Amino acid sequence: MISKSTIDQVYETARLEEVIGDFVQLKKSGSNFKGLSPFTDERTPSFMVSPVKQIWKDFSSGKGGNVVAFLMEHEHFTYPEAIKYLAKKYNIEVEETEQSNEEKEAVNERESMYLVSEFAQKQFSEILFKNELGKAIGLSYFKERGFTEETIKKFGLGYCLDQWDAFTKTALEKGYQLDYLEKTGLTIVKKDSEGGGARTFDRFKGRVMFPIHSMSGRVLGFGGRILTSDKKAAKYLNSPESDIYHKSKVLYGIYFAKQAIAKEDNCYLVEGYTDVIQFYQRGIENVVASSGTALTPDQIRLINRLTKNITVLFDGDAAGLRASLRGIDLILEQGMNVKVCTFPEGEDPDSFSKNNAYGEVVAYLQENSKDFIQFKASLLVREAANDPIKRADTIRDIVQSISKIPDRIKREVYIQECAMIMNISEGVLFNTLAQIGRMEITEANKKTRQQQKAFEVIRDEEPQVKVDVQYELERKIIGMLLLYGNQQEEFEDLVLKENEGGDLILEKESIEAKVYEKIYLDLHEDEIELSNEKFRNIYSKLIEQLNEKEVFSVNSFMIDLDQEMISEISSILMEDEKYTLHQWERKDIYPKEKKVGVSQLVSETILTLRCFLVKRRIAVLQESTKEINGDHREILEEIMNYLQLNKLLNQKLNRVFP
Repeated sequence: MISKSTIDQVYETARLEEVIGDFVQLKKSGSNFKGLSPFTDERTPSFMVSPVKQIWKDFSSGKGGNVVAFLMEHEHFTYPEAIKYLAKKYNIEVEETEQSNEEKEAVNERESMYLVSEFAQKQFSEILFKNELGKAIGLSYFKERGFTEETIKKFGLGYCLDQWDAFTKTALEKGYQLDYLEKTGLTIVKKDSEGGGARTFDRFKGRVMFPIHSMSGRVLGFGGRILTSDKKAAKYLNSPESDIYHKSKVLYGIYFAKQAIAKEDNCYLVEGYTDVIQFYQRGIENVVASSGTALTPDQIRLINRLTKNITVLFDGDAAGLRASLRGIDLILEQGMNVKVCTFPEGEDPDSFSKNNAYGEVVAYLQENSKDFIQFKASLLVREAANDPIKRADTIRDIVQSISKIPDRIKREVYIQECAMIMNISEGVLFNTLAQIGRMEITEANKKTRQQQKAFEVIRDEEPQVKVDVQYELERKIIGMLLLYGNQQEEFEDLVLKENEGGDLILEKESIEAKVYEKIYLDLHEDEIELSNEKFRNIYSKLIEQLNEKEVFSVNSFMIDLDQEMISEISSILMEDEKYTLHQWERKDIYPKEKKVGVSQLVSETILTLRCFLVKRRIAVLQESTKEINGDHREILEEIMNYLQLNKLLNQKLNRVFP
């Protein structure tokens, strides 16, 4: 168990905008930062980060919280994993106390799989550098590829001995369970058909190993390359799909490249592990690979969080280049900017960066990276030659790609460029584009009708959405305590007093108090308890901390809260950031700042809650007169008292009593 002092130090040191900036491209927006949601597929930013409050809110998914909550949501870390990740990032030494047996057993299955994968990476790396066979076979291979020891260690490369179960035996001896070795795909378990025991085999035996990391640096799986010329065995073998490894959602090298991608505002996309490593070693760090799989929307969205610009690098003699262009259409659909660069015949990113100096590689990429429309046009025109039918198909193919672009202005620019390259009128291309659009709409409508038919229901009139007044007022009270709880304010109240003539009048009275004191005393005086359980729990913890601590920090307050409470608090505190996202000031709409008149805001909120509760009590009493036969004088008297109270409360609020 991690000590309290370590946890406190992590929270004090970690900067939310720095941590999230490793995963999402953030842009300054007033005193905050905004970016695309890492949890949903969107093109307009709805993700807000507040450096002042040290909380984040994703308005598209509803998620929010502090720095630890982000890592738990995004990377699926446990709480201790998130703390350790931050400690490592900020060079904080982690103090741990002895875990009880119950705590050890509580480690979930996913964490066990991560631990097995991390052990495997260290084991394969140790074999590579310390085992004679590892050095002779694995290390020699990597050095022949031109990788330095520094690079090999940085990427965690390794070697699995060419023995049936050497790795599995070592892992079992170290206390790792066979169940998790099998689930991560490191070990293949074959049960005897006769119903006896089971035989185990190392999946990656005799292969050099490429660990595949998550964006936060955790080992998810492996790619293994065979070094023999066995025609029956696959050249490259990847870990099978598991609870922690989904190849369609992972990019090789993203952990090492993420900062460079955001800094350079561009990402080079290559095909293989060695392409990534060789580029990185040459000094071009903003590079990732799709690891031999066809590019997927999930992989593109990973890059989209860091940059809008992708440069796809193809081998000079890449087979099936046309098929690879389908990946470009997927990139365009995500609203990203695409360039394409091919290497000279016989070269690939690995060999080219190995045989050329950094400056030469950079110059080549700058000079030969073509806009996707130029690249596709030149490639398809070569194929079409002088065949008019093929030429027409080529033009339609290019317009089909342009139709994927969500931005209307970009579409028009590309149509103009295509018209110039292909020597055809813009009008024809715009008509073709419109035709494709109509076909897509027709197809979409057809699918929608089919779905509606399949799930046809009889609808009543649309129910009117009712605002839960009490919920909103209680939420407002929590917000005021979080934002201004320790703030000293002058409160002006109207107190009921008897004048010289014996009449009851409202007289102004001023008091100085902290916001939390005023709220607590007013609610306590009327014996008002918050009805929402979440708010009630947060309220009691807030009053306790505001009363005990001279300096109150929202970040420190959230340390000991559960994820649900943290998410609720971030939603309350970031409510006003919606205005920033929608840029209302451009439409001459200026939301009122909450800091203006805090004392007035507090008084009005408490009074409005009291009015609401009084009205609700009157309604209950009135309803009871319908149900009870007999004398209603006492109930009517109580109703009259409450009506009088309601009138006074409305006077305090400067409202006309209905």
